[in-house]
Amino acid sequence: QKVSVEVLEHLERLALVDFRDAEGVERLQKAIQFADQLHEVNTDGVEPMDSVLEDRCLYLREDDVTEGNCTKELLENAREKVEEYFVAPPGNIPLPKLEEQETFLQGS
Repeated sequence: QKVSVEVLEHLERLALVDFRDAEGVERLQKAIQFADQLHEVNTDGVEPMDSVLEDRCLYLREDDVTEGNCTKELLENAREKVEEYFVAPPGNIPLPKLEEQETFLQGS
C-alpha cells in the first residue's frame, strides 16, 4: 500500500519522526501492511470491551516511596544529559519541504 505525501507529513508532525529517506518510508509501508491484517479478522457478534479485565476491579495502591536519592545512578543511563536532566529530542524538528518528500515516495 502506498503512503501519500499528506499522510507522511501528518505522521511526521504527530510522531516527530523523520521519513526523509527511502528506508523510513519502506518501514512505514511494511508496518501498515502488517497492521492491515487486522481487517481480515471477523469480529461479527463480538461486543466491544472497555477493559481486558472487564469482570475485575482495579484497586490503586498507596504511593509509598521505598527508595530514593538515586539520581546519579539513573543519569548513568542517559545517552545525553545537561546538568541533572535527561536530554530529549527536540520537539520542533525542521521537517522537509513537500517537494523533498515526493522524491522519496516516487522511488519507493
